[in-house]
Amino acid sequence: MGSKSNRSRRYTEEFKRDAVALVRSSGKTVTEVAREIGVSAEGLRNWVKQDSIDRGQGAPSELTSVEREELRRLRRQNREQAETIEVLRKARSSLRRRAIDERGVCVHRGGEDHPWSRSVVRLLKVARSSFYAWLAGEQARAARRAADDALAHEITVLHIASRCTYGVPRIHAELRRLDRRVNRKRVERIMRERDIAGVTRRKRRSLTRPAKRAVPAADLIGRDFTADAPGRKLVGDITCIPTDEGWLYLATWLDLATREIVGYSMADHHRASLVVDALKMAAGRGRLQPGCIAHSDRGSEYTSDELRREIHRSGLRQSMGRTGSCYDNAAAESFFALLKEEIGTRHWPDRTTARAEIFTFIETFCNRRRLRKHPAWGYLTPLEIRQRHEQEHALAA
Repeated sequence: MGSKSNRSRRYTEEFKRDAVALVRSSGKTVTEVAREIGVSAEGLRNWVKQDSIDRGQGAPSELTSVEREELRRLRRQNREQAETIEVLRKARSSLRRRAIDERGVCVHRGGEDHPWSRSVVRLLKVARSSFYAWLAGEQARAARRAADDALAHEITVLHIASRCTYGVPRIHAELRRLDRRVNRKRVERIMRERDIAGVTRRKRRSLTRPAKRAVPAADLIGRDFTADAPGRKLVGDITCIPTDEGWLYLATWLDLATREIVGYSMADHHRASLVVDALKMAAGRGRLQPGCIAHSDRGSEYTSDELRREIHRSGLRQSMGRTGSCYDNAAAESFFALLKEEIGTRHWPDRTTARAEIFTFIETFCNRRRLRKHPAWGYLTPLEIRQRHEQEHALAA
């Protein structure tokens, strides 16, 4: 029965990479690692083999993952080629207008009255009147460039005098104090083009960023962090892990019936794709029931259209707590407190090391060996709680 369940699950590329890294770093056999993380030994062996091929250790006839992806890309490109050509043909007039400056430079290099210039005008399909209009405006463009350079010098002096702390608003204010009437947008453009930026004082705050226009889902949990069977209620959240390379962001989905982390993803950003990848892992393991509740806070990642589409595609129901109330998502917050307390490391040298340790903590310890007191069955691991539920379901059937 376990083998059949493993074949029905889908694993993300991130999970496969972490599993292969665990095989290579732990010194254990593929079968031992597969048993620890709950995957089939044959599947894990195939992942290790493909990783060896990607490292250049396979047979010459075997395709790497990059080569397979390149084949798919070329086939897709061939299908789109005819359509792309047609689109470019229709947009030719628009492209001519946008490229007039570059073509004017090209023609002008040959001399205004040179026969070569007239040939290039005809070959590039540029109207002669457009070329001469561009040529007549060259002096004005040069004057604007010189004025921008002079203003950039003044801005640089003011920026250095402020100990490199002034941004656009205060630089603009200083220029006005010096009776320099300059548009603020022009100051912003010149500072952006020359990489002149002020210092921003950042406040420490949580990762929850409510979207301004998003409509939050209703709270279907109501702080009832219990479930009568696995795959019916999930809670999710995002936390940040400190490393010397910067933050590593971790998104998780926790099953309230077993307290098992059924889906997670790690990246150097916390965009919506991070929580979507974690939800795909949870759904891909084949353990979620139709109508399962996916509960979270109201952060912009969870109110995004990308996550809503994935929830709808997976046949789930979305639920959200109130803004600014960590108690409405206490179960997810509790897991992150547990992770940071029990993993034994407070700061990692790099993201790769942190990822490997978090993967090992979740898959080999938290989900399979860490005891938790169940209200009815006493101290059991999340895996044992799931197995109890499955046994009861089988007896009832």
